[in-house]
Amino acid sequence: MIRVAEVLLLAAPRFGAGLWGWLRALAGDDAYERFLAHHARSHPQVPPPTRAAFYEERERRKWSGVTRCC
Repeated sequence: MIRVAEVLLLAAPRFGAGLWGWLRALAGDDAYERFLAHHARSHPQVPPPTRAAFYEERERRKWSGVTRCC
């Protein structure tokens, strides 16, 4: 019985971190980090925008233009 408790105790932090990462991805909270990873791979010679500039551009794209008919 002690073995099971040890395994659960050791697995709990990893499970918690995985759950937290999943929740951040679901909510879009990790968008800037994912963008930075993509930017580093695709455009290494260009400096990335700041976090504030990234989110301002994201909001501008989201809310610009008509998105419904009426």
